Parts: sequence; C-alpha cells; structure tokens
Amino acid sequence: MQAAVPFTEALRFWLKLGFVSFGGPAGQIAIMHQELVERRHWISEKRFLHALNFCMLLPGPEATQLATYIGWLMHRTWGGIVAGVLFVLPSLALLIVLSWIFIAFGDVPVVAGIFYGIKPAVAAIVLHAAWRIGSRALRNAWLWAVAAAAFAAIFVFDAPFPLIVAVAALCGVIGGRWRPDHFALGGGHANARDVVDTPALLDDHTPIPAHARYSTARLLRTALVGVGLWFSAMALLIASFGWQATLTQMGWFFTKAALLTFGGAYAVLPYIYQGAVEHHQWLSPAQMIAGLALGETTPGPLIMVVAFVGFVGGWQAQVFGSDALFAAGAAAASVVTFFTFLPSFIFIFAGAPFIETTHGDLRFTAPLTAITAAVVGVIVNLALFFAWHVLWPQGHAGAFDWIAALIAAGAVIALFRFKVGVIPAISTCALAGFALTLLP
Repeated sequence: MQAAVPFTEALRFWLKLGFVSFGGPAGQIAIMHQELVERRHWISEKRFLHALNFCMLLPGPEATQLATYIGWLMHRTWGGIVAGVLFVLPSLALLIVLSWIFIAFGDVPVVAGIFYGIKPAVAAIVLHAAWRIGSRALRNAWLWAVAAAAFAAIFVFDAPFPLIVAVAALCGVIGGRWRPDHFALGGGHANARDVVDTPALLDDHTPIPAHARYSTARLLRTALVGVGLWFSAMALLIASFGWQATLTQMGWFFTKAALLTFGGAYAVLPYIYQGAVEHHQWLSPAQMIAGLALGETTPGPLIMVVAFVGFVGGWQAQVFGSDALFAAGAAAASVVTFFTFLPSFIFIFAGAPFIETTHGDLRFTAPLTAITAAVVGVIVNLALFFAWHVLWPQGHAGAFDWIAALIAAGAVIALFRFKVGVIPAISTCALAGFALTLLP
C-alpha cells in the first residue's frame, strides 16, 4: 500500500475535477474512476463501487456525493467538505457570469440568436435523457406500467411531483414483496469498468479508518450539526428578509427539491418547473429552457441549473433594490446552491460510517427501482413541455416554428443516431442560431 495522500495533493485534484467535470453524472463518475482507481490508485475498484452504490440510493447528485464520500474517507470531514465544495464551486461561479450575460444582454440579436438555436437542442437532450434512463430502468412490463402511470399523472392530472414519488415508492414496496425479481435494483454502474485489482491506498482489505467507524453517538452528532446549519441559515434569512421574501422562499423550496432528487437532475426538473415557473414565477418557461442549456454546457452537476433559476429570480425580484441587480442575482444563486447541496453533505457524513462499517445490502432497492421508473414518465412529460414552448413559442394561437423544428430534428438525429455528446450538440445548434442572425 502506498503512503497516505497529502491533503494538499488531494485538494489540487478536487479543484481540477471541479473544472473538468463535464458530461453529466455518467461522465463525472467515469473521470473519477479513471483518476482515482486506475491512475492514482487512491481507492480500490470494490470500495469505489461500494461508495457509488450508496450514493446512487440517496437523493441528490450522485457524482458530487461520491466525491464527498471519497474525500471524507481519505481526509475526514474536512476532506469531504473540500471535495464536495470544489466539485460545485467552479460551476456556481461560471453560471453566475453566464446568467448575468443572458439576462442583461439576452435582447442583443447575437445573444438572442444563440439561445434561439440552443432551446430546440434542450428539448432533444431531455428526450434523449428519458430514453437513456428508460432503456436502463424499464426492464419489464411492471416498470413500464409505473412509468406510464407517472406520465399520465403529471401530463393529464398535473399531479405534484412529490405525490408521484410517494406513490411510486409505495408500488415498489408492494412489488418488492410480491414480485421481488421484477423490482430488484440492477447491479454496478455503466461507467465503472472491470479492472484488475491493483494495490491502492484504500484497498479491499485496508482496515476501516477510525473516523469511518460507525457509532450511534456520531450519527446523532452529525445529524444535529447538519440540521443546525440548516436552521441557522434559514433563521438568518427570516430575520433579515422575512418568511415571504424571495430568498427565504428559495431556501425553503430548494431544500424540498434536494430531498426529491432521486434518479438524477432530470428527475427533479419537473418539480423545479412546477415550483419556480408556475407557482413562484421566478422565471419564465423560455428562461428555464435556457438555464438547462447553460447547466448542460458547464462543468459540475447538472442540478446546478438551480443556480440559474436563483440568479434570474433574484434579479427579477430586485431583492436588494433596483441598483443592485447583479448582487441580488449572485446572492440568490448562492442561497439556492447552499440549500440544494447541504442535505447531500449531511447524508454522506451521517450515513457513510454505517456503510463503511457494515458493507451490508440496503433494503430500499425495490422502492427506488419503482421511483426510477416513474421518473422516466415524468421526464418524457418534461421533454414534451419544452418541445411545446420551443415549437409554438406564442402558444396555441401562434404559428408553428419550422426552423426551430428543423434544429430540434437535427439534434435528435445527432444524439440518437450518431451518439453525439451533449456539448457538441448544443454548440452546433448554438452556431445554427448565430448563423440565422447573419441572414438578411
């Protein structure tokens, strides 16, 4: 076994990862696997997969949680904090800048043209995400039925996302007892390749570090600290602005969103849309589509689209007055990011010692399998929602946008037929939109 990795070396790696973590959770996990397991040998294949399986069972962005878990395992709580924060911080800074450019200069023809080309690509990307998740999750007729029921619930009856998740979980509990073979969680991860075990710092037989051993007292202490941080931040917002203020409502809303992020960021986007666009009206449907495009093209977890939602909502609400719009947007983006990711840190620091100590199988696989199936139906509804607003930008009475339809069709062909990545697809569609602004 090699010598312990210095904290400064680990810090440099996590900072680098925050700037190069493109490609969504699959790409981010693949990068970590290649760097930590194959190249640096900081952690063994089995321990990496064990940590990943736990993170996949939690609500929240699994790649961020995996980085936090491994950072914690190597360098205690501060290691986990550094790994998780640096995974998110570059994306937050970049999205604040890009959100400002979008909202301040979105009416400039060139900028408007670029986003005109991007929006059809987003509809295609969401549809592709539904297919990608569905091809992995819908393994039998029972799970297809759950997905179809979830689609009907949100498309026909406009059922709230938390209710859909709860009913799907109940179906999983029942199905797991009645037909356990149909609701078993699939093993492994598509991007965690089988490799020959090599001696690693945290090998299969490395004793559990003292800080990673489970104790009920440590679990309670960690949970109390985490919940205390949440209450302190919320109390500060209430004392400063009041309960009904924009920043306070954002903190409360995105706390609930963080606890519902089963199945990745696409799973919670319908809930964010329902709350941020329809209920609170922090931004418009067109702005939501643009925000998802920015989230897709920046490093970090896709759920960082919440930073765009926060920035636009804070700017338009003028939370600090009409003379401090950028400060309002940046503050709102930071608030929603804090409340979105805080639960992930609590889950890792509280639950990881149990996982490390027991190495046992969790008993929540059947409900989570059903939730993942329901998520597929919900994402299909989201794709249809985006397509409607892109192809009929003026609503039912407006004309069909044939140019946007052609761009969307090109993106669909590129993603499904030629397996083009998300960033090249968005970039090409953005160039198409830019080129349209040059036409007479």
